[in-house]
Amino acid sequence: MNKGPIGIFDSGIGGTSIWREINKVLPYESTIYLADSRNAPYGEKSKEQILQLSIKNVEFLLQEGCKLIVVACNTATTNAIKELRASYSVPLIGIEPAIKPAALNSKTKTVGVLATKGTLSSALFNNTSEMHASGIKVLDQVGTGLVEQIEKGEINTSKTKELLRNYLDPMLSQGMDQLVLGCTHYPYLLPLIKEILPENIKIIDSGEGVARHTKNVLQLNDLLSGSDGESRSHQFFTNGDVEVLKFFLRDVSVPYSAQFLSF
Repeated sequence: MNKGPIGIFDSGIGGTSIWREINKVLPYESTIYLADSRNAPYGEKSKEQILQLSIKNVEFLLQEGCKLIVVACNTATTNAIKELRASYSVPLIGIEPAIKPAALNSKTKTVGVLATKGTLSSALFNNTSEMHASGIKVLDQVGTGLVEQIEKGEINTSKTKELLRNYLDPMLSQGMDQLVLGCTHYPYLLPLIKEILPENIKIIDSGEGVARHTKNVLQLNDLLSGSDGESRSHQFFTNGDVEVLKFFLRDVSVPYSAQFLSF
């Protein structure tokens, strides 16, 4: 057994969607979540900038004693996970757009991917597309401005709806029947997305799969904390607006702390 916490970081509050799935699958584990909101979105930055920010986040989580780190950011995963794994011995879980299940289940052979510029332009994303989407038309769409709207807590607004329509309608007109959400912020837009898309369009995100994979890696490395009833702790840190972070955690039922931290 290992009582150390699971570390999770993202370029803001979006990765809390991943935290929710991890807490559901691993309720006996403690967690530390790091929201680098001050530098959001990562998707507009260079590969070198993304790598340096990712290293900074990993170093902080390691100092806090994390036994495993989840890179809960598609852009950080696709641009930095290889280098991070070469530099650190701690298990690192990445996240990237779930193209494989979308390609396997598409009847129209047309899959839409809504993601950041940094994710869609990465070598890892393109390699994954080539590997799993042979014979499939993959419609890449950069979700410019969506992360910023979510980071401000402005989800159900006319501006956010207009941005989504501008991004989703062209993919619909080309026959998309599967939509992959390639950014951990985007699941918070699901109610709006479902308003825009017909019911027959399947929407896929990576959260559940990442949580299952995290559990498997903990088991393989003998790092599970066990279920002996000892108290768990959940700490959330942000270098942005802590009230926005708390807003996105308002329905969380387990005890947690959320605070501002300059990093």
